[in-house]
Amino acid sequence: MPKLLFAHAPHDAQEEHQVHKLAGSRHAPADWIRRAQMIVLSWQGLRTTDIASRLHCHPQTVRERISRFNAEGVDGLGDLPGAGRKPRLTEQERSRIIGLVATAPPGRLIRHRDGILVAHDEHKEANWTLNALTRAAQQQGITIGRSQVRRLLLKEGVPCRYTHSWARSTDVDFVPKGVRSSASTQTRRKGRRPSV
Repeated sequence: MPKLLFAHAPHDAQEEHQVHKLAGSRHAPADWIRRAQMIVLSWQGLRTTDIASRLHCHPQTVRERISRFNAEGVDGLGDLPGAGRKPRLTEQERSRIIGLVATAPPGRLIRHRDGILVAHDEHKEANWTLNALTRAAQQQGITIGRSQVRRLLLKEGVPCRYTHSWARSTDVDFVPKGVRSSASTQTRRKGRRPSV
């Protein structure tokens, strides 16, 4: 038969206030609220099995949470660090990569006050592509791959703009490359499916 386990009495009024406030909170993380409720119910004299039935969890869960609270205090209500792989990038590195997207790429033409268009580096991209962002991040000393940049941008909700080599120019002096495709090639209209 397991021995009786109760949460230790609060060390001071501040710890008691923190636990009670957390137990009655509506905006704190749900797991912290539930664990604080376990401690408050234990302070009221309820046994682990009674606490478990009230909070609809297993008695072993209550015992583990009370033991951690007794050992670590209020900090014991939180989660232990995960056993998974640690993130490869720091938050500062992530921010620097996302900040790159808001800057002008080194190959983009910028109009000066006198009306002349100049690029910082004419041999680099005029638009941010995944490859260009990856190279720029690596030049800043961040070890990252193209797929990581893509995942980071998707996770942060940063839109990716893809350049298309087939885009039409509005320039009146523009001359298209080569001839169009054969007249026998059918063109598909948007919104319609080909007949079967």
